[in-house]
Amino acid sequence: MKHFRNNHLHLLCLAVLFLTCACESFVEVDVPNDRITSVTVFSDDATAREAMDGVYIQLFNTAFAAGGNQSVSFLGGLSADTYTVTNAVPEMEAFAAHQPEATNSLNLALWSGAYNTIYMCNAILEGVAGNKSLSPDTREALEGESRFIRAFSYFYLTNLYGDVPLITQTDYTINALKARSPQTEVYDLILEDLNRAAELLDTGYPDNERTRANRFTALGLLARVHLYLGDWEQAETISSEVLTATDLYELPDDLNTVFLANSPEALWQISPEGWGGTFTHTRDGNLLIRITPTGSPVSLNETFMQDWEADDLRRDNWIGSFSSAAETYYYPYKYKIQYNATGSNYSEYSMIMRLAEQYLIRAEARTRQGELETAVADLNAIRERAGLEALVYSPALTQEQLIGEVMQQRYYELFSEWGHRWLDLKRTGQALEVLDGIQETDLLYPIPEDELLKNPNLTQNAGY
Repeated sequence: MKHFRNNHLHLLCLAVLFLTCACESFVEVDVPNDRITSVTVFSDDATAREAMDGVYIQLFNTAFAAGGNQSVSFLGGLSADTYTVTNAVPEMEAFAAHQPEATNSLNLALWSGAYNTIYMCNAILEGVAGNKSLSPDTREALEGESRFIRAFSYFYLTNLYGDVPLITQTDYTINALKARSPQTEVYDLILEDLNRAAELLDTGYPDNERTRANRFTALGLLARVHLYLGDWEQAETISSEVLTATDLYELPDDLNTVFLANSPEALWQISPEGWGGTFTHTRDGNLLIRITPTGSPVSLNETFMQDWEADDLRRDNWIGSFSSAAETYYYPYKYKIQYNATGSNYSEYSMIMRLAEQYLIRAEARTRQGELETAVADLNAIRERAGLEALVYSPALTQEQLIGEVMQQRYYELFSEWGHRWLDLKRTGQALEVLDGIQETDLLYPIPEDELLKNPNLTQNAGY
């Protein structure tokens, strides 16, 4: 496998980091005196491409995307009651109890990580716009990838925090005083970015590495966005375009191969090369796999463990267990490698988007439009891969019953991945019904207190 590493990359990562903000704030940061200027970074195709590669590498280290204990995947899993905290970590327990404070450092890291990523994308966009030193192909590719990653970041920010500041350029004096924009405006930018990215990006993956966004990556997120907005017809149409790209994507029969590097199911992955050293394991695997009584801060919730259908291969292949003298702990085992310090053999990449979600998007969109028979076919693609009996369509089948099956399969298929369960419960209005001890004001995370203190134009979410 070819990776991003080369003699210039770490220097260029520093160059790209003139784009980033300090971890504690996305608005207050001094430009480093020793920065490499954008004129240098975007002076030719090779350095500009390497700067974009630096953004991907940085994603592995950015709290919200990395897969560690400050990530969307982990904190969303706590909020959705997928996890039970087994080590006394108060800031994790606060998320599990639906009571994170505005001072919670995990929350600040998530927020800042997303905005740091957005800032990097904005700087790339400014660097390539109208740049005569770059070829048209390079300008289009970098604009498309940056727009996609910016949209991806804003998708999570607005779904976790509601109205958020729209930062679309790199002027510190403007950013420092940005107020929150209505969620409708945030979604407008997301849609604009994704549609433009889909126009600009090619359909293939350079070097057959699925660690860069392509046209189908952008379309996959666009289908999800339309689903969240209730645009069922658009969600169906766009997910269908991804699902018909059978020369690139398929559902592997063996569940243990789904999360391998460059899996044929992957729309987009992040390489562990972002560790920058000898480690080659994912942060997800390192955090969640339990090999000692205290080897992970969480275990899978007992209720979740009891809900599986008999013979579901996902339970057998994607859930591990560790038994101590006192009890047995269950943990996500989608990633099989807890630790690897060999400096080689990047056999697992962090999965960000995959084909199974597109089947589930289309199944839900079709069901909500009353197209139950074709929705059943989509669900059966997921069920049969999991070793479950296929559903049989009958005119007696109701829309409500099938939506219930869609949501159940989304939970089983996508647990521990990117907060899907938390966002699903919120967008379908089920969170207050399904989760214990939660109130309406708990559905959004608090705006970090550090940001409120630095920006007088920011306001707090209700309930905090």
